[in-house]
Amino acid sequence: MYASLRKRFRHRDFLSIADFTGEEIMGLLSFAAELKEAKKRGETHTFCAGKSLAMIFQKPSTRTRVSFEVAMFDLGGYALYLNAQDLQLGRGESIADTGRVLSRYVDGCVIRTSRQEEVEELAEAATIPVINGLTSWEHPCQILADFLTILQSKGQLAGLKLAYVGDGNNICHSLLLGCPRVGMSIYVATPPQYAPHPTVVARAQEAAQGTEVVVTEDPVQAVKGADVVVTDVWVSMGQEEEAETRKKVFLPYQVNGELVSHAKPDYIFLHCLPAHRGEEVTAEIIDGPHSLVWEEAENRLHVQKALLALLL
Repeated sequence: MYASLRKRFRHRDFLSIADFTGEEIMGLLSFAAELKEAKKRGETHTFCAGKSLAMIFQKPSTRTRVSFEVAMFDLGGYALYLNAQDLQLGRGESIADTGRVLSRYVDGCVIRTSRQEEVEELAEAATIPVINGLTSWEHPCQILADFLTILQSKGQLAGLKLAYVGDGNNICHSLLLGCPRVGMSIYVATPPQYAPHPTVVARAQEAAQGTEVVVTEDPVQAVKGADVVVTDVWVSMGQEEEAETRKKVFLPYQVNGELVSHAKPDYIFLHCLPAHRGEEVTAEIIDGPHSLVWEEAENRLHVQKALLALLL
C-alpha cells in the first residue's frame, strides 16, 4: 500500500482537506490504521529516517505539537519546534523568504498560524511539502483524525450522517469540505451570525455527489438521525473579548442529553479539544459512553504519521 500511495502524495502540500480526493483520503486512513496497529505491536518504521521537519507555531498547541513531534520520532526523523520568538517571521523577514530558507535546511514544514493566506504564501515559496497545522480558516489534520475515528468505530464513512453544532469555524469548514469527499452527509447548525463562510458551503455543496450538505439554525434538525455528533469551543483563541456575548448566543447549541436524544441510539460524539464542560458540551456527553474524544485525540498521531511518511 505504501509504495502506491507514495507516488500520489510525494512532495505535495496539505493546506486544505480539499487538496486530497476522497480516494486519497481513504487510502491515507487505511495506511494510518496500519501504522496504528503496528505501534500497538511495538513495531517501528523508518519512513522518515534522515528527514527533518520544521514546525512553525505562532499559536500555542498541545495535540498538534506533541503528535507531530512524536510522529517524526516514531518514523525515524527529527522535528524542530520554532515558535514566533525563534524566527524573524513577521519581524523583518517575509513569509516567502522564510519558506525559501527553510527549504534548504529541512525536508518538510508544519505551520500553525492565524491566517490561511500565510500558509499558502509559505507553500508557494517553499520547495518542500508544507502542512497546515491549523489556521482560523481550516484544520485539515484534525479532520483526518476525526475520519479515522469514525471509520474505526462505524466500519465505514460513506452513507453516514455527521452533525456539527456550534461555531462555523475552522473545524466546521474542514468538515464541510471533507465529508462529501468521503461520502458522508453533513448537517451544520449554527446561530446565523456565526454561520460557516458561504464560499466554503458552496464548495461543499458542489462536491456533494449524492450526499447532503445542509446548513441550518436548528440544532435538532442537524442532530436528528445523526451517526456522529461534533462540536467545538464557543470561544477560540483571540476571541476572548467576545466571550460573554458568544456564550449567550450559543447556549441553545449546547450538546447535552436532550439534544443527542434526537441522534441515532449508537451515535458517537467527537470534539477536537480542549473542551469546556458546561459550555459547548455537558460532562455527561463528553465523559459518557458515546464519546470517542480520547481515541480521536490519539488518532492525530497516526494520521500525521501516515501524512509525513507519504509527503516526505
